[in-house]
Amino acid sequence: MRALLISSLVAASLTIGGCGLRPLYANGGKGAVAQVLADVDVAAIEGHSGWLVRNALRDRLEATQGGKGAGRRLRLDVKLEDSITGFGVRTDDAITRERRTLRARYQLVDAATGEVLLDATAAQDAGIDVVGSEYSTIAAESTALERLASGVADQIITRLAVFANRGGGQAPAPTP
Repeated sequence: MRALLISSLVAASLTIGGCGLRPLYANGGKGAVAQVLADVDVAAIEGHSGWLVRNALRDRLEATQGGKGAGRRLRLDVKLEDSITGFGVRTDDAITRERRTLRARYQLVDAATGEVLLDATAAQDAGIDVVGSEYSTIAAESTALERLASGVADQIITRLAVFANRGGGQAPAPTP
């Protein structure tokens, strides 16, 4: 009985290894994903929300670049849409709840040729309670924007990593 249990565990472990899953950041800084992310430079993004998203993106990319600074082979262009919608309304028409939404359309562009390698979107939203103090509401909206910028940056970096893992954004092989 014990031999049967051990042999079934060994057989199960072999099937799990063959499922095709592999780490996204395999080989650390020398892996394909890290190499592509190290070549990405983030273009300026308009507005306060753009400043927050760009800083969040640069922080995440610097971790893959080992402090060497942004690459120049690929450029990330981002356009943002930031909106606040009131949807909780009392009988006196006062808004009691808001939803802040941050949407990003981004393109990964080969800086040398101008070719768009990736065109995608990312979005996050957050609920905000509107209270009696206008200052508190403005502070809550600002805090929500900071969280949304971080979430959008995480989505973009993850999508770029998946793109790189699938072979996208690789530098052309040198010609002999």
